[in-house]
Amino acid sequence: MYRAIGPIWEANHMWLIIAIVILFVGFPVIYTTMSIYLHIPLTIMLLGIIARGTAFTFRNYDAVKDKMQVVYSKTFMYSSVITPLFLGIIAGSAVSGRIDPNANNFLDAYVFSWLAPFPVAVGIFTVIICAFLASIFIIGETKSEEDKTRFVTKSKHMSLAALIAAVLVFIVATIENIPLAHWLFGNPVSIACVLLAIASLIWMWASLFTRQTKLLRVIAAAQITLLLVAITYEHYPVLINLKNSEGLSLLTQHGDVKTIRSLGIALLAGSVLILPSLFYLLYSFSNRQEE
Repeated sequence: MYRAIGPIWEANHMWLIIAIVILFVGFPVIYTTMSIYLHIPLTIMLLGIIARGTAFTFRNYDAVKDKMQVVYSKTFMYSSVITPLFLGIIAGSAVSGRIDPNANNFLDAYVFSWLAPFPVAVGIFTVIICAFLASIFIIGETKSEEDKTRFVTKSKHMSLAALIAAVLVFIVATIENIPLAHWLFGNPVSIACVLLAIASLIWMWASLFTRQTKLLRVIAAAQITLLLVAITYEHYPVLINLKNSEGLSLLTQHGDVKTIRSLGIALLAGSVLILPSLFYLLYSFSNRQEE
């Protein structure tokens, strides 16, 4: 696991920092709405990220191998479930129209906005998707044929579990009158993405049998990207659907134009510095492992 994610462990957290900074600086209304009405799941997710990172670091670098290794491993395992679970719950809450700005009591405003069947179903689906990606990526990191066989089996199980979880999300969305089917099949782009995702699933299963590790990673990443595009295309640029049928849009609820322009320039300049360093980091670790 360290060989698989060690090279980009800290760099991987940049997405969280960058996302928060972009929302805070460029889209303050959206940031405020999420941080107020979804502060409970956001806090739990952030605590999960902290616990996961510290447990991974202590487990790998602890000079003394004792019973604490078990504690670190358990902490890492449970936080690796909690973090994507609440990430999915937050996403499900944002698009399901459960956030009520006019709520007049604590439960309606801060609990029932996310503690509901659809957000929880999306959270479970997110956990399974993360497990699926992890099993796919770890196949190319292990040298043992026994481990490769084990993670190929896990990948197959997780892909089937993801299909079951997706059906569960559809059922719950239908019960709660969330137009998920319209988002996926209401426009040509989403339909094309769904069809490509299904085709890539068949391709992925064929690649699992032949164990084409690099191709598997590309296919798995493409599947998740196609899924995200299919779900979000219909209601883009609306990022949050509110209970009063209003939506918070990236094109209307943004900061001052000068702020957005400066933010864009900063992101482009930062990418020029960060991306080459990230690729060099991966290259360096890859060569060290081969040696």
